[in-house]
Amino acid sequence: MGLTDIMNSFSEISLGSITLLSVLSAVLVLLVCLLVITILLKIVDRLQLKSKLDNTIKSFIRSGIKVGLWIIAVVIVADKLGIQTTSLVTLIGVAGLALSLSIQGVLSNLFSGLTTLTTKPFTSGDYVELDGVSGTVTEVGLFYTTMTTVDNKVIYIPNSQVAGAKITNYTRQKNRRVDLSFCVSYEAPTATVKAALMEAIELDARILKDPMPFVGLLSFKDSSVEYVIRVWTKRDDFWDVYFALNEGMRDIFAKHGIGLTYNHLNVRIDKE
Repeated sequence: MGLTDIMNSFSEISLGSITLLSVLSAVLVLLVCLLVITILLKIVDRLQLKSKLDNTIKSFIRSGIKVGLWIIAVVIVADKLGIQTTSLVTLIGVAGLALSLSIQGVLSNLFSGLTTLTTKPFTSGDYVELDGVSGTVTEVGLFYTTMTTVDNKVIYIPNSQVAGAKITNYTRQKNRRVDLSFCVSYEAPTATVKAALMEAIELDARILKDPMPFVGLLSFKDSSVEYVIRVWTKRDDFWDVYFALNEGMRDIFAKHGIGLTYNHLNVRIDKE
């Protein structure tokens, strides 16, 4: 029996419109598709190793390519089985549209997550303020950004909100400026107050000399004169310097005889 006779025999064995020959042909095509998919995915993996993309984005791209290749493989195998691929492609398209509409919110979070991972307004470990919440970023995922607050609460923010929120990153710069204001009595001479403020600044070695510290008279209020100090410090020393200056000013002002004041009303009654 020759090869032609064997092929004809396989063609005579059928289940409905699907013959044994078409099944064998489809299996062979499937094996070829598997080989091609494996080779292409290895090429993608090699290209991604050379790229600087985030690992999450790499995983998403690889998964998307893999799904796309498998869809193409299914269509090719179905064509070999004699299935009308036009209808199959239309069905896949309709199913994809219905699925995208049903998970619109999920897709919004997904693409917003990809945008965040690409633009990198913050990374894991940064202390940020976004969407009205302040905390340390612990994870930037495809769907949610996870933050831990200073009182150790874990907050999950949908990436669609992150993408549209105003983001303040307190960690990106290595230095930060400490701004403090103090209200003192009108009786205290300006030169004395400024000298006292500079003395408090010089006592703290964590305050940077460059940029130079600034001390100035900010405004005249109803019951006091407001002075401001602006000093720079290392990012990690910000809060220590902030509280140390606040706590030390009482003793410095007392040393120089400068009275702290508060809003009050002086009433004078003239006797006739």
